[in-house]
This record gives sequence, C-alpha cells and structure tokens, in this order.
Amino acid sequence: MRVVLPAQRSATKVALRFVSRWMGRVLLGATGAVLIAVAIGPRTGAYQTLTVLTGSMRPSIAPGSVVVVRPVPADAILVGDVVTMNAPVPGSPVVTHRIVEIVEPGAAPVIRTQGDANSHPDPWLARIEGGRVWKVAYVVPAVGRVLTALRSPLVRPLLVYAVPAMLAAWWLVQLWGGSRPCRIRPRRGGTPRAGAALSRGCHAHP
Repeated sequence: MRVVLPAQRSATKVALRFVSRWMGRVLLGATGAVLIAVAIGPRTGAYQTLTVLTGSMRPSIAPGSVVVVRPVPADAILVGDVVTMNAPVPGSPVVTHRIVEIVEPGAAPVIRTQGDANSHPDPWLARIEGGRVWKVAYVVPAVGRVLTALRSPLVRPLLVYAVPAMLAAWWLVQLWGGSRPCRIRPRRGGTPRAGAALSRGCHAHP
C-alpha cells in the first residue's frame, strides 16, 4: 500500500492551486481579449468582423468563417482582392466576393465580382462610392458558428450577465482566499523561537 506523506499532499495542493490560478487568469485574459476584439474593436472603424453564411467563396472562405475586413482607398483595389459590399440589387444584401474585373478605375471604380465557388460572375456591376471599400484582411475558420450561437436569445443573456458575474466571483475568491494570517512555526518542544520561519503562502498584516 502506498503511503502519501503530509509533505507530498501539501506539495500536490500547492501545485493544483498554482495551476488553477493560472488557468483562471488565462481564461479571464482570453475572455477579455475576445470581448475587446469582437465588441469594442469594430467601433473604432479600423476593422469590422462579419460571419460568412453561404458557400459562394469556397474553398478559400467556408460557411461559418469570420472575415476581418478593413477599409482601403477605393482607387487602390486590384483584381483578385476580396471585398465586402452591399450588392446593387433589391434588398442590398451584403456579399463578400472576389474582384474579377475593374470596369472603370478611379476614385469611384466600377467593379465586377464573382464568388470563388460560382461558375459565372455576379449578375451586376457595382460602383464603389464614398472613397473606400472594405477589403478582407483575415479569415478565421469556424468561429462564426460560435459567435452565431452566442448571439442566440437563449445564450446572449448568459454571456452578458452570468459570465461576468462568474468571473467577478472567481476574482473575489482568489483575492480573499489567497490571503491568510501568518503564523510562526514553533520549534520542537512547542516554544516559538525568535526569527522563526513564517508559514508559506501567507501575508503579513501590520
């Protein structure tokens, strides 16, 4: 039978406490980074995040992917760029397609687009107005499905209220649980000696 000594149990508890503390910090940091990137960053106008719902851009952009688009000057676009725009058709749907032809160059160019998975160009010509166009800079596969699920009526209240509350509770537990009064380790015989070592993991109080 294996006997676990008190020192071994103490070392195991310290290691588990250390790992759980750092896992919590990593989770908190990752959550904050996602919230900043998805909720706050696009408000600056430096970029936007969009979820691709159809397969017209397979295989380069699969359904459920998130595209990060940034504004570029309209006269700087080239054939081969993938842009996001409102299609010039009733309802003005948002499409993310590749430029296959620049019919009229300039500050307000007229372009022809096509989805990579489509056999023919889009049935329209689009004029880029306003001096800029949203160009795809990055593609993050599959993340869009997660974001769509998080925006559902059932999950969104949990994300907005429950998750911050849980993170706050975890932070308070770490704050209060990580501080305990110090005690002096007595020498053998039960009498504390001057300059005795303090117990580990404690915080001295004035």
